[in-house]
Amino acid sequence: MKTVSLPDGERVPAYGQGTWYIGDNPATRAEEIATLRLGLDLGATLIDTAEMYGDGRAEQLVAEAIAGRRNEVFLVSKVLPHHATRSGTAKACEQSLKRLKTDRLDLYLLHWRGDVPFAETLEALDALKSAGKIRHFGVSNLDRADTQEMWALKDGTAIASSQLLYNLTRRGIEWDLLPWLRERRIPLMAYSPLEQAGLIGDPRLAKFAREHGMTPAQAALAWLLARDDIIVIPKTGRRERLRENLGAFEHSLSAVRLAELDRLFPPPKGASALEML
Repeated sequence: MKTVSLPDGERVPAYGQGTWYIGDNPATRAEEIATLRLGLDLGATLIDTAEMYGDGRAEQLVAEAIAGRRNEVFLVSKVLPHHATRSGTAKACEQSLKRLKTDRLDLYLLHWRGDVPFAETLEALDALKSAGKIRHFGVSNLDRADTQEMWALKDGTAIASSQLLYNLTRRGIEWDLLPWLRERRIPLMAYSPLEQAGLIGDPRLAKFAREHGMTPAQAALAWLLARDDIIVIPKTGRRERLRENLGAFEHSLSAVRLAELDRLFPPPKGASALEML
């Protein structure tokens, strides 16, 4: 499994398993758990979840999937912005730990910006890190101005990752935010890398994939995995789809093919508002 370096040098899988909308349907629960476990077997040991997902149901499902295998997993969760006060962050973290049946998170993210001052949230995150409840902290859905603001505060330079909406059709962050992150060696976690499966049916990508002997999902993921500082976290609750997605590693895209995708899905020509789902 390809790995990506965090700012402190720790290596994590470049492919993680997302869990948005997992755990909501009892009829698919067994397959979703089996999929997460298969992912661990195949090296996709980073699992991304959040207290928001299913009001905690996703975290509970993850707990069942990683039972007996916690030490294999790089576990990521997120705190909602209205919980991100000094006391609220600590309480939210404890609830996530309880649902996940673990004593620590490997990475804890502020899910998006709310009304709580960044300085207060950073203080709470640093306290959790000092207490051993979390190993790293980071951000999600923050634009460049917000990320810069947080970075400039006490403990802000400890941001270990930024999770953002990024795929072939959502390239706005390439204009200013992604270069800023790269200058500081902060890896990007790309959520919805398949545009919630929308890219799978895109005729431009379908034609490209067909011509180069891969599936559209593999092409979209291979485009992201061609970078050394991007972690992809597609969500799937099906083992068959997981195996297909991981097949992206078998399709290294040459400079010529990357340029072809640039023609099909052009990079931004100027600044734009941060996109998020």
